[in-house]
Amino acid sequence: MESTTESELTEITKSSTPTSTDKHAPPVTMIIFGASGDLTSRKILPSIAALVNRGVLDEAFSVVGVARTEMSDSDFQKLAIECVPDSTDAWKSAVSRFRYVTGEYDDLSTFSTLQNVLDELDKTIGTQGNRLFYLATLPSMFAEVASQLAQVGLNKPGPGGLFARLVIEKPFGRDLQSAITLNRSLHESFDEAQIYRIDHYLGKETVQNVLALRFSNAIFEPVWDRRYVDHIQVTVAESIGVEHRGGFYETAGALRDIVQNHVMQVLGLVLMEPAAQVDGQSIRDEKVKLLRSIEIMEPDKVDSLVVRGQYDQGWLEGNQVSAYRQEDGVAPDSNTETFVAMKLMVDNWRWAGVPIYVRTGKRLQKRVTEVALQFKRVPHLAFADRLSRELTPNYIILRVQPEEGISVRFGAKVPGQSFRVKTVSMDFSYGDAFSGETPDAYERLILDAMVGDPTLFIRADEVAQSWTIVDPILENWADEFASPVSMYPAGSWGPTDADLLIERDQRRWLIL
Repeated sequence: MESTTESELTEITKSSTPTSTDKHAPPVTMIIFGASGDLTSRKILPSIAALVNRGVLDEAFSVVGVARTEMSDSDFQKLAIECVPDSTDAWKSAVSRFRYVTGEYDDLSTFSTLQNVLDELDKTIGTQGNRLFYLATLPSMFAEVASQLAQVGLNKPGPGGLFARLVIEKPFGRDLQSAITLNRSLHESFDEAQIYRIDHYLGKETVQNVLALRFSNAIFEPVWDRRYVDHIQVTVAESIGVEHRGGFYETAGALRDIVQNHVMQVLGLVLMEPAAQVDGQSIRDEKVKLLRSIEIMEPDKVDSLVVRGQYDQGWLEGNQVSAYRQEDGVAPDSNTETFVAMKLMVDNWRWAGVPIYVRTGKRLQKRVTEVALQFKRVPHLAFADRLSRELTPNYIILRVQPEEGISVRFGAKVPGQSFRVKTVSMDFSYGDAFSGETPDAYERLILDAMVGDPTLFIRADEVAQSWTIVDPILENWADEFASPVSMYPAGSWGPTDADLLIERDQRRWLIL
């Protein structure tokens, strides 16, 4: 159900790609479903406030909150002020135009009321019929909300408007079949060009800087392939546990929560071929090609290629912490994984034979997200062994969090009479190199959705292919005879089986 106005807007916003120097949102009303929830207060409203304070939103801008929780317009405006520390006059002025609709998501009258509010805002503040619907609800409500919007005609712009877009949060399904079903349901109400699937990892500076690092530097791109790279490691480690979300985590687990989305998206950017142009379609086309090149595991091979673990009692920063099975909402005999390590292979010309090792988990030694490319050793080392004992392989390390930046590890001579060499590190930090605060990931992505730049959002075929990769693992684990999770003490780097996974190939996890 192609929308003519959305197609026209695609041409208008071609300049709103990562090559643009400035982005400025058009007149628009942003509608937040789940407006009384934690995500809205913790991330969405503060990000909108930052955009207001940067002056990149139009004067004709408003927010309409929609939720089951009973609130008045003034109650919602108060919430918006309270969740933003040190509210500026600009933010307070913007908030004065915010509205709120109380209602059930499966009740058509809620959406009729919303339609009236949006029409009123178009007339009173000039939002010109442009609408951005942000679904911060439970995933089970995504299709329902989209359907109700379509029933009252809100899947199309208002009179004179250019766009109506739908932003949805992960998870995008629980497996391949549910993802296909969800996409089919969404497409009954909205065209794919109108749907913006958000993954906040893609809004992080370092993740985006992969494109700049690879494709604007002649010293990196020629060695970014199987001829020079020995293997790749991806680490997504958290020191926290499930943080009162035990009930949710029991239905998710680390594979669904992190690997299927964050890890696959990061791998897509790190390993993809150069895009013909730096725009949303070209970049996402190349990411999909890469994901389709990742070898799909046979279910009976999962045990040899994947390790799942679960944190036990342990110590973190001098404090004793509970086991996962002792968390609220968690079954005492739970087999849900809080840790995953796996070995992936890519079947294409650039990466054939280069293993990719992934590990992610909760209650690990520290919080860190990194992608490390280890390069092959030189074919002949002329120095005596005793002079090169401190020399390790070369690395390029992309640091995603907590400190965004890039490190290059290489060999250098130690000052002195002997020709002793050791590994040194050259570090680039965003905080040190650039003045001003780095925009929050949500801040960047919300603005991109407003201007119609889909580059950092996930397309339906990307979602499907990511689930295709992890589905055999889920199938294996669902078997009643599947191996139980491997326990690991909180504060460690995961189960010993994860070390064995990489050590079988005469490699080791990078010391972080």
